[in-house]
Amino acid sequence: MQALDIAVLRGQFPALNQLVDGKTPIFFDGPGGAQVPRPVLTAMTDYLGHFNANLGGPFFSARATEQQAQRARQAVATLLGADRAEEIVFGANFTTLTFAVSRALSREWQAGDEIIVSALDHYSNVSSWQQAAADRGVVVHQVRVDVASGGLDYAQLLTLLGPKTRLVAVTAASNTTGTLVDIPRIADAVHSVGALLYVDAVHFAPHERIDVQAWDCDFLGCSAYKFFGPHLGILYGKHRHLERFTPYKVEPAKNVAPYKWETGTQNWEALAGVEATVEYLASLSGLDAAEHDLEARIDLAFARSRAHEQQLGAHLLARLAERPWFTLHGINDSKGRTPTFAITSNRHTPTEMAEYLGHHQVCSWAGHFYALALVEQLGVSEGVLRVGCMHYNTQAEIDRLFALLDDMPY
Repeated sequence: MQALDIAVLRGQFPALNQLVDGKTPIFFDGPGGAQVPRPVLTAMTDYLGHFNANLGGPFFSARATEQQAQRARQAVATLLGADRAEEIVFGANFTTLTFAVSRALSREWQAGDEIIVSALDHYSNVSSWQQAAADRGVVVHQVRVDVASGGLDYAQLLTLLGPKTRLVAVTAASNTTGTLVDIPRIADAVHSVGALLYVDAVHFAPHERIDVQAWDCDFLGCSAYKFFGPHLGILYGKHRHLERFTPYKVEPAKNVAPYKWETGTQNWEALAGVEATVEYLASLSGLDAAEHDLEARIDLAFARSRAHEQQLGAHLLARLAERPWFTLHGINDSKGRTPTFAITSNRHTPTEMAEYLGHHQVCSWAGHFYALALVEQLGVSEGVLRVGCMHYNTQAEIDRLFALLDDMPY
C-alpha cells in the first residue's frame, strides 16, 4: 500500500498554508474540529452562489437543491456503510440530533425501565439520555472507565445488561484518551437482551472506517466538521427504527423517514460541503474515481490515512517517553486508539501548556472536553492537555510541539 503524499495533501488546506504573526500554525486541535480542504469550501460557495433555494419550487435552483440533498445523503450513506440513503438524517449537530432521538425513543419507556450510559463519553451522549430517563422514571446506569486503558469497562457493562434494559449509549472512541471501543462486541450483548444501541462516532469518524451494518448498531451519530467538512450533524438509524419511532415535529412536514426527523430548512450549503467532503476522503485512496466505486475508494483511503496516523502516534509516544515529567492517560500504543493523546505534566498545568503553545501558534486544547466522568475517574481535576493528530499532521510538527514544551520556564 502506497503511503499518502502528505505534501500534496496539505496543499489542499488553506489553513495549513497561512502565516500567523510570521509563523505557520500547527493544528493539534483536530478533535475539536478539523481543518477544511479547498474542494469542500468551493462546493459550499458554489451552491450558495448559484443555487440557494428551498425544496419544492417549480424552478431550476429548487430542483438543484433537491438533487444536491439526495447526492449528499447517498454519499454519507456510503461513508457510513448504511443500507440505503433513507437511513441518513441531517441536523444542526450531534448534540441536537441526540436530544431529538432521546425524546422520541423515551416515549415508549416505562417507569422502572433501565438505560445504560458510559463514563467514557462526551456528555452529549450522556445528559441527553439522563434527562429523558428522568422524565419517564427510568433508571440510569453508568459504565465505569477502565483507567489503565482509558477505555470502557466491558465486564461491568455486561453485568448491567438485563431484561429491563431499553437502550445502551456508548462512544466508538474516547474524544479525550483516543481509546477505541469494541462496538460489535457491545452490539451483540445489547441485542441479546432486546435493547437498542446508540453510538457516538463523532471522534471515531475522521480516523477509522465506519460500517454500521457490520457493527449492527441501531443508531449512530457523527459530525462532518470533525472529518474535514462543514458544521453539520449526521444521524444514521436503521430504517425500521426511523419509520417506527415518532419524533417531535412540525406539521405538515413529511411523516416518512428520514424527512420526519429533520426540522425546518436544512443547511443546504453544508450538504453540498459534506458531499465534497466524502469525495475528498475517497481521493486519499489515490484510485481513479472513473474506475473504482466510492465504497472501494473510501476503504483504501482510510487504510492509508490510518497507516500515516499510526506512524504519527508512534512518533509522539516515543517523544513523550523521553520526558518522564509527562503522564499519558490511556494506552501507550499507537494501535487500538486514535492519534489523540491526553497528557498531564508535573511541571505545568494543562491550561498553562495550552496557552503557551497557543502563543507560539500551536493549537491544542486543555480541559475536560465534556467527558466529565472520565476526567473524574482519571483523577485529573484540572483536566488534560489534549493533542490530536489528523492525517494532515507531520512528525516535524510533533517535534516542534515538544521543543516548545521543553522550552517552557518552570
